[in-house]
Amino acid sequence: MQLKYPEILYLLGLLIIPIIVHLFQLQRFVKTPFTNVAFLKKIALQTRKSSQIKKWLILITRLCILSFLIIAFAQPYLSNREANKRLHYSIYLDNTLSMQAKGKKGDLLQIAIQDLVENLSVENTYTLQTNTGYYPRKNASEMKRILLKIKYSASKKNVNDVLLKMSSQKDNNSISFKRILISDFQNTNTNKFKNIKHNTSLVQLTPQLKENLSIDSLFIKGNKENALELNIIIKNQGSDKKNIPIAIYDNNSLLNKQTFDIQKNTTKNISFSLQKESLLLGKLNINFNDTYSFDNTFYFTLATNEKINVLSIGKLNDAFQKIYTPDKFNFKQTSLQEINYNDLNQQQLIILNELDEIPNSIQEILKNFSQKGGSMIVIPSSAIDTLSYYDLFRKMNINASEFKKNNDTLKITNINFNHPIFANVFKKDVHNFQYPSTNTSYTTKFINSSSILSFENKKDFVSKIKLKEASIFWFSSPLDKKNSNFKNSPLIVPLLYNIGRQSIKIAELYYTVGKNNILDLNIPVSKKSILTISNSNNSFIPLQQVLQNKTRITMKEKPLFAGFNYIIQQKDTIRSTAFNYDSSESLLSFLNLKEIVSQNENLNVSSSVKSTLKEIKKKNEVHWLWKWFLLLSIVSLLFEILILKFFKS
Repeated sequence: MQLKYPEILYLLGLLIIPIIVHLFQLQRFVKTPFTNVAFLKKIALQTRKSSQIKKWLILITRLCILSFLIIAFAQPYLSNREANKRLHYSIYLDNTLSMQAKGKKGDLLQIAIQDLVENLSVENTYTLQTNTGYYPRKNASEMKRILLKIKYSASKKNVNDVLLKMSSQKDNNSISFKRILISDFQNTNTNKFKNIKHNTSLVQLTPQLKENLSIDSLFIKGNKENALELNIIIKNQGSDKKNIPIAIYDNNSLLNKQTFDIQKNTTKNISFSLQKESLLLGKLNINFNDTYSFDNTFYFTLATNEKINVLSIGKLNDAFQKIYTPDKFNFKQTSLQEINYNDLNQQQLIILNELDEIPNSIQEILKNFSQKGGSMIVIPSSAIDTLSYYDLFRKMNINASEFKKNNDTLKITNINFNHPIFANVFKKDVHNFQYPSTNTSYTTKFINSSSILSFENKKDFVSKIKLKEASIFWFSSPLDKKNSNFKNSPLIVPLLYNIGRQSIKIAELYYTVGKNNILDLNIPVSKKSILTISNSNNSFIPLQQVLQNKTRITMKEKPLFAGFNYIIQQKDTIRSTAFNYDSSESLLSFLNLKEIVSQNENLNVSSSVKSTLKEIKKKNEVHWLWKWFLLLSIVSLLFEILILKFFKS
């Protein structure tokens, strides 16, 4: 039993008053002379003993009257919490795209919102977390307005972050603080729930239909002069499906359509042949009723990308000319003596090819070039002036150890398949191939470098040095025929080609909503000509950086929805981009909460928001006892009246 006003119990000290009165009240007997002794027979005999019993009974009843009355005013109750503290519900409501799935009564998110709204109480306080917002300490009416405005989002919160936010609230250790997580728990790891130390309710809402067909990704293959082949990866989760229609549109104009069959729990590649156009706002659509509808539409853009400017300074190299072809690159080669310094500021990639010495006059230009985001490839000659190379790296804030020349013949045996330079180059790791070799190399160490190719002695042959805004690629050996046969190796083509392509963030076929998306544009930006991104819903200003002969746009928190977005500068559309939702939102992979409950006693599992709220309310309901104590006080008073009236001493 608990008391709402326990300080009132101090009044029990007043019980000493009736005790004193009863203990020290003396009854004196008066002698009365009677002339006739026979008259005494008519008087009831009152003994001292019977008088004391009556007094004690009256004392007890009066003590009970006062005691029960004082306790009643202290408002006693039975409950698992303190009555003078409101219940504080800290609720996480998952509003990711997967919550669009249909349950028994409708969309999972809408069911959860409806149950929450119907069970809000004016007596409680509510704190709400979603994947897009945080609303602390709201009353019932405020929370109702917030809930009715919640929309689906491509953003997703980590369960650990949600629990950490709950633990950061002031009253999180109170008995009145109730934690509730409402989600489908899609793609959630069981390890995230092992260390929960507070009582937490998990409400898992599951879709009724467990069949889903989605457009996972797409790529271009067989890029010919006037035509291209668009390959679409379709993912099936569930039973076999036949005669599924798929259509491709240029914006809203139908280009082509076909049907396909797909086996149980497999992926399938479907191809469309398209004519090359200067711009294509592509949209793919599958007409099929399944668990998720958002992944049945896929957006992409096909546009002629701007060519990348590449300048090679030093010895002429025919291999460069074959790799940096005119359809993708503006490639130039020049000797150190014939260099046009005005050309340097127009490049995205500069190659220092086998220079014996790097003059001071060009070092400052290269320093500014790298600071503005320009990429460089540095290939030494067989007889370099190590001091000039060291000075160049020092000016670019690259910490390099002493250059040690090695005249041993070394084979290039190790490939870093996980390096971004080789992304999508190899289908699998290759270890047995014809190893290229070098006769001369330079051994040095760089800070913030990553290995791309390495020798048999584990020393780097090609490494990438990451600067704040740029990347420097160091070849530890010359590439001339006398020193190395690397130019004959198939590795040289993807290596140099991807270094060139990655020197600028070219426009992708599509981007993913909520990811850190980066795009470079070969246009200048000033305060008067800031770039904006616009779509059918709204427009926003992305993060913009002016780098070496390019402007870098970073898009992360926006856009919020899949579809086409247009990069605009002073009302002119510079570039069109397409965004799609993360394919992981389409997975029918849900957490088994029964396994988690067996591992942690602090977790309670339910499949209904309504029943969870009612269960918490029932466990924390306050049962007031003051009426019973008031009734006992009245009963004690009646007992006293009966004693005074009917007790015969």
